[in-house]
Amino acid sequence: MARPRRPIAASRAAADRLMAAALLLLLAAAGALPGSAAQDLAGDRAALLALRAALDRAGLLPWDTTAATPCGWRGVKCDGGRVIELRLPGKRLTGTIPPGTVGNLTALRKLSLRHNGITGSVPADIANCGELRVLSLRNNRLAGVLPEVLFSLPSLRHADLSLNQFAGGVSLDFNRLKQLDTLFLETNLLAGELPPGLYLPGLKRLNVSFNAALAGPVPASLARMPATAFLGTGLCDGPLPACSAPAPPPPEDSKKKKKKLSRWAVVGIIVGAALVLLLAMGLVAFLRRRRRAAAAAGAGATAAASVHTGTAPVTVTVARTDRDAAVTKQSSPPLAPALGGGGEGGRKLVFLGSAPERPYDLEALLRASAEVLGKGALGTTYRATLDGGDPVLAVKRLRESRLPEREFREKAAAVGALRHDSLPRLLAYFYGTEEKLLVYDFVGNGSLAAALHDGGAEGRARLDFTARARIALAAARGVAFIHRGGSSHGSIKSSNIVITAAGDGAYVTDYGVAELAGAGVASELPRRDATGYQAPEVIAGARGAPQSADVYSFGVVVLELLSGRAPGRAPALALAGGSGSGGGGVDLPRWVRSVVQEEWTSEVFDAAIANEERVEGEMLRMLQLGMDCTEHHPDRRPSMAEVEARIERIVEDACRKADFSSTDGSRSVSA
Repeated sequence: MARPRRPIAASRAAADRLMAAALLLLLAAAGALPGSAAQDLAGDRAALLALRAALDRAGLLPWDTTAATPCGWRGVKCDGGRVIELRLPGKRLTGTIPPGTVGNLTALRKLSLRHNGITGSVPADIANCGELRVLSLRNNRLAGVLPEVLFSLPSLRHADLSLNQFAGGVSLDFNRLKQLDTLFLETNLLAGELPPGLYLPGLKRLNVSFNAALAGPVPASLARMPATAFLGTGLCDGPLPACSAPAPPPPEDSKKKKKKLSRWAVVGIIVGAALVLLLAMGLVAFLRRRRRAAAAAGAGATAAASVHTGTAPVTVTVARTDRDAAVTKQSSPPLAPALGGGGEGGRKLVFLGSAPERPYDLEALLRASAEVLGKGALGTTYRATLDGGDPVLAVKRLRESRLPEREFREKAAAVGALRHDSLPRLLAYFYGTEEKLLVYDFVGNGSLAAALHDGGAEGRARLDFTARARIALAAARGVAFIHRGGSSHGSIKSSNIVITAAGDGAYVTDYGVAELAGAGVASELPRRDATGYQAPEVIAGARGAPQSADVYSFGVVVLELLSGRAPGRAPALALAGGSGSGGGGVDLPRWVRSVVQEEWTSEVFDAAIANEERVEGEMLRMLQLGMDCTEHHPDRRPSMAEVEARIERIVEDACRKADFSSTDGSRSVSA
């Protein structure tokens, strides 16, 4: 009887596991013998193959295993017949680093495995790498306490263990690393105090930010570091505010006096509280009556005063007769179910600036056919087409707004007064007890996110570099205009950038929405809608929406335009040079930096534009701009005015080259 055949994939997987086990046994045996092959290039090759078998389960490392030497393998550098550098950032490596692999690369000077999905802890035998100077394990899933083996590396100068899950405290043994000049430990789970005796005189760069359980004073030897090195912690002193001294205990006499109140004191407190309560109730009743009288007297009057001359909102009175109400109840209009069943009695649309050319009211809006364009943390956006097909509007239904009507009206008037070619106009609003609606001009031909990620490679191919740069320029102009008015956008992302029908211009949507939702709602946005565009300080809980955070978000959009990749918060980054599709987000700024630092810059660019050699210089300038905008520290980012100017020069140069290389000289800078 014939034996059943095993699947080929299963047989290969089993063979790989056997090979890895054999290599590890061979390395362990070789390491126990003095002068063995583990100390030469052949031993280094075996160690690298064992590491690949343990971490590269998808088989994505393009190493030629038939080569006699590993020196030509990608990410491997040799000198003097030994492996001295191993750099494999963003290669989707997963699993734990087994002993007998990295620890057998005894001539190693630089190890970079950042932006992967490596778990477990740092193997103890890395102490064999006595010449190791650079260790970068940033953005993995390593856990446990900070590895003590670090303190056995006397030549270590650069240690980056950030964005992992290391816990426990910061050891005083760091003092043993006399050569250390860079120490990055941010975004871990470190706790306790920094040791007062920590002394690293050669340290030039330090970051322990976003370790929320770190507390206590900054050691005197680290007081020279900038305050940004300690963001998101409970640390104090040094460059941070002074530690508050504990309050002295109250004197014994005062304790005795406070132990017991007299009977008359208790009675007085109760009577006073009752009077205050009655006064408050009377005041509330008075204000309610006054508000009702004012509403009845002011029906049909102007709803708000604009911040600019000639833009006063016009209140359009809606004639809600009994017959109209009956019609609404009998036949539910297309938009009405989406908005909770219809309008609220006695309420009106408030138009900003002037009445529309073709008048419409709330009932007409609710009868409009509706299509959901997108949903976000602050609300849902619909495309509403009124009866007859004109006009077509974009209606934003706020999920909630905590602003009172008067404040909402003032903020809406300020937003409606903004006029810019890259900003769709806020035409009207509706403020009801349960519903708040914003009515905009409907513009564009779909979002940038849809163009980059929903159409696949074919959809992205329709956007060459010059078109992408012009889209970035139009969006930059809109955001810079908002900033010049002293405001910020607060939610810049590719789904809030709508491209024009020609595909070479853009509109920035959703501006002012965060302000109209109210401070309480807006402050919760980063926690509920952390899509990869938020600046580090916003994710850490910074209040408000500073303009520097807008710059960071815009920088992510620039990198998204160049790479074709959708940003996100994935724990492991995509393989450099892999698919640029939107499936599965990556932490885009970190991934780009890892690729650029490894001198593989060409792999950043979307395949649809990577071969546009005539504008290679402009692509690199745009890439540098995206990296500048996404600097970790807010004070290192450019202003939006500078961003606008830099993109304008890039577009000018790209268009000039296009005109020179073709007979079509019709392109211009204006987006």
